[in-house]
Amino acid sequence: MQLFLEDGSYVLTNEGIDCSIPLEGSEENVRAWYVAPPRIEPVRENGWVGAVAEGGSVNFRSIQFNPHGHGTHTECLGHITPEVHSVNGVLDKLLYKTILITVQPEVRVQEDGSIDRVVSAAAFGDRLEEMKAEALMIRTLPNDSGKKHLNYSDTNPAYCDVDVLAVLDQLGVNHLLIDTPSVDREKDNGVLAFHHGFWGVPDNERFDRTITEMVYIPDEVEDGEYMLNLQTAPFVNDATPSRPVLFPLHRNAED
Repeated sequence: MQLFLEDGSYVLTNEGIDCSIPLEGSEENVRAWYVAPPRIEPVRENGWVGAVAEGGSVNFRSIQFNPHGHGTHTECLGHITPEVHSVNGVLDKLLYKTILITVQPEVRVQEDGSIDRVVSAAAFGDRLEEMKAEALMIRTLPNDSGKKHLNYSDTNPAYCDVDVLAVLDQLGVNHLLIDTPSVDREKDNGVLAFHHGFWGVPDNERFDRTITEMVYIPDEVEDGEYMLNLQTAPFVNDATPSRPVLFPLHRNAED
């Protein structure tokens, strides 16, 4: 089915590209921030078991996981404010104009000898000049399917330099998506400079902005303009599991 947009372009609803990482109860599940793997286990109460294979009438399993540490998730400014504002209800549209861009993080050697991989404004070059978008999705290099199974804890993953904030403002971006566990350095003494700058905490709070982390964009998906359907589970929490779906843009009936 064709879904037409205000500028005359359209998307085909059967062309959605799922950029989320599935959650599973195993050691193979991606994780970060030193959390144990997710647990998906049958309920066992008063001699009854929620597992057909064990004699139960139905499969009835509980899931224990952390949105920030166990896969693709979307968060709001409640992630860093004393009052835990909910991300539920922040997204107000079915589709957002989005730019997908692939970048090579810059290697920086710190004073203690540690090596950082940083997404800086320079990594975009002039590819985003004179462009506008409601969302920006960043794919970092190297890119491989291992990102769907890594344990990122204590690995100092790639993160964003605060100079990227000016690029986002220039583009008009309210929704940032990236394939790393965080836009900030894994160990930064709790400064979280990028989070604070993006959400304007505490002086100019932006309740309309979201950050989505640990997405996965396959290599065959080309950089460019898309429409984004950012699906989120209706959790009343600062963060929730999410499923970003990209739709290629078609400009006319002959595309």
